[in-house]
Amino acid sequence: MEKFIGCKGLVAPLDRANIDTDAIIPKQFLKSIERSGFGRYLFDEWRYLDHGEPGKEVSQRILNPDFILNQNRFQGAKILLTRANFGCGSSREHAPWALQDYGFQVILAPSYADIFFNNSFKIGLLPIVLKENIVDQIFREVNLNVGYSLAVNLEEQTVVTPAGEVHTFDIDSFRKENLLNGLDEIGLTLQYASKIKSFEDKRRIEQPWLFT
Repeated sequence: MEKFIGCKGLVAPLDRANIDTDAIIPKQFLKSIERSGFGRYLFDEWRYLDHGEPGKEVSQRILNPDFILNQNRFQGAKILLTRANFGCGSSREHAPWALQDYGFQVILAPSYADIFFNNSFKIGLLPIVLKENIVDQIFREVNLNVGYSLAVNLEEQTVVTPAGEVHTFDIDSFRKENLLNGLDEIGLTLQYASKIKSFEDKRRIEQPWLFT
């Protein structure tokens, strides 16, 4: 997992509450267990006017011109702004995979479904909880200003607007350190590689029948 120090980027406003994981990445795209390649299917049923299937060439599909991510002003967005209870529904890991593969590094919302929230941290995608009135304010500012960007600083736990207004956010210290150091569950385990090897070597001597 790559280290996450901060992010400065364009904000895409998705003004819907209770967006579930089936909307984020529809079920027909869940056959792969690799983390790459899901970005092209993010919000598939909203982004396209035709039905999507794995292997169907996306360049030949019909884009929905009304969907926010298809608008020119939001191309290349790194920060997704959305509403309460984001990521509800089934506990598919593919949902944060798709968001990250698309290019999002940060999500801003008043609340999240617990499993989605936890899964996001595991891959280095930062879900930030902001008060609803602050989310409302940012939605207004994004809609009024083309090219609206925010600066997110994980070390300082701040979100800074173009006008210099600073919004702070809370994050569990363990998760924060993992993001800053680029440590996922595998990385955390590998920190104890020498101790694991010593234990295995000792057990091989003391209980050789386990290895025959």
